[in-house]
Amino acid sequence: MREEFVEAVLAVVDLVPPGSVVSYGDVAELLGAGGPRQVGAVMSHHGAAVCWWRVLRASGEAPEHHEAAALERYRAEGTPLRGDPARGTQKVDIQRARWAPTDAELDAVEAIADRLYERLHRHRSASGLAGRGMSDPDSGMDP
Repeated sequence: MREEFVEAVLAVVDLVPPGSVVSYGDVAELLGAGGPRQVGAVMSHHGAAVCWWRVLRASGEAPEHHEAAALERYRAEGTPLRGDPARGTQKVDIQRARWAPTDAELDAVEAIADRLYERLHRHRSASGLAGRGMSDPDSGMDP
């Protein structure tokens, strides 16, 4: 996994406030890079450095094998939950808990995404890979 991508994912996760969550796909979309699996891989290997419990599946399920620890943290932070606590079927109500970044937070995310894009493309240019990507599908075509 590229160091630049790891750093960007962790930086975005650091912005998520207590009581809020994002899905793996949300993080990828905010960065404009990778996808849910790539973000999941970063969190699996490097997530201990950040508030890992705030990143979960789109279904609201906590990270696999960390459900009990995550649930304790959700309760402590006041994260909206749904399900039956008596049955042990609680999970995050992602519709109510999903992070809605402020303008300032969006500016910070944009700066992280721009830095990632710049670092990745600088690496491509330095390695001689520039120009070897896929062509623009809309190039030269009129609607």
